[in-house]
Amino acid sequence: MTSAQTTRPTRRGRQTLEAIDAAARKVIAEKGFLKMTVADIVREAGKSPASFYNYYDSKEALLERWARDFQQEARERHRAAERAAGNDPRKHAEAAARAHWETYRARLAEMVGVFQLAMVNDAFARVWDEICLDAASDIAQAVARAQQRGYCPGVDPHLTARAIVAMLNMFCYESLANGRSATADDEACVATLASAWFHAIYWTE
Repeated sequence: MTSAQTTRPTRRGRQTLEAIDAAARKVIAEKGFLKMTVADIVREAGKSPASFYNYYDSKEALLERWARDFQQEARERHRAAERAAGNDPRKHAEAAARAHWETYRARLAEMVGVFQLAMVNDAFARVWDEICLDAASDIAQAVARAQQRGYCPGVDPHLTARAIVAMLNMFCYESLANGRSATADDEACVATLASAWFHAIYWTE
């Protein structure tokens, strides 16, 4: 997968990059990622194609950087939530679900693009799989710790974690994409995710 350019931008360069990113988000919201072109992005940003290619090799590279930014932000929010919740599993599930939901909502245009491209581009699908597996790794550790306390006996921690990550991503997409973000009930959605997450792990026979 072609990645974003690694040159550290100047102050003016950061402003150009921010304009390109903002334009790409707007175009994705209007046309979807698959129909978006680099020409659309630079036209919206009021920049030249050369400006775009100073920072990205392609629109796919732009999306990969966004996906990795989502990964980093979601990880930081999740771990902060885990620390805040302490040893209370219900609070942990609620805080972690909220962290994922709020990160997804804040980066909705990016995540719609990620979902669309991963469906049709094998190289990008592998990038997204890697990112999802990273998230699942943290959850699998939580499942294993729960099993040490007698919860969810016999389940595979890694498969359970992958199922939770898939639920999170698909639920967020179905609840927020295609104009649904305007009417989505954040608290109800977070509560639903938290309940499903909690009951997937903290049960006994």
